[in-house]
Amino acid sequence: MIVLVGILVVVAGFATRRNPLLVVGAAGVVTGLLGGMSPVKVLEAFGTGFASSRSVTLFAVTLPVIGLLERHGLQEQARTLMNKLARVSAGRLLALYLVVRQLAAALGLTGLGGPAQAVRPMIVPMAEAAAERRHGTLTERARERLRSFAASADTVGLFFGEDCFLAVGSILLITGFVNATYHTDLEPVRLALWAIPTALCATLIHGARLLRLDAALARDLQGAPATDEAAATRVEEKTK
Repeated sequence: MIVLVGILVVVAGFATRRNPLLVVGAAGVVTGLLGGMSPVKVLEAFGTGFASSRSVTLFAVTLPVIGLLERHGLQEQARTLMNKLARVSAGRLLALYLVVRQLAAALGLTGLGGPAQAVRPMIVPMAEAAAERRHGTLTERARERLRSFAASADTVGLFFGEDCFLAVGSILLITGFVNATYHTDLEPVRLALWAIPTALCATLIHGARLLRLDAALARDLQGAPATDEAAATRVEEKTK
């Protein structure tokens, strides 16, 4: 049971807000040493885990590519495109992205979108341009609300869509555990089929929230000009 001290290291590290990478690494070293492994074996275990999860480090290639695209005007082009689509509002755009993201994840294309690959460089600028065209200049609060809904559209679409794919890791993990523990013959297709109603409910519920986003932005921005004017008047009076 002494090897469980590694969990306490993780809890203590996160409670004190230390660097997550250092906390997890220290917990792994402590757990390995308390489990009777030599320092060389611990290092070998880290190397084996890193080599078997190389896909996790793809962000090291993705982020520079996204940075180069943004430097050469990706966000400006996204805004220009939205200015040409007069009937597309911010809520409708995000609802459409939710559906596309969920369908792509259901087909196993989980890497088609993502916060770094799609939301920040393309979806958010397009949604902001659509909202500015309809409501005028956005306040910081409205802008943050819009960005949070854009991130939620990606997250909800991926989370509930990927379970409809037969070969996703979570489906294989559940079927493997259930079959090994309870000696059953659970097929991945059965879990995938049962995930479809949940995915549809998620699309309807969160899609409705996204479609109501335009009305919420309009309410937030109704009192914004007056508030800004009052603040400017107060500053001018203090200056006098």
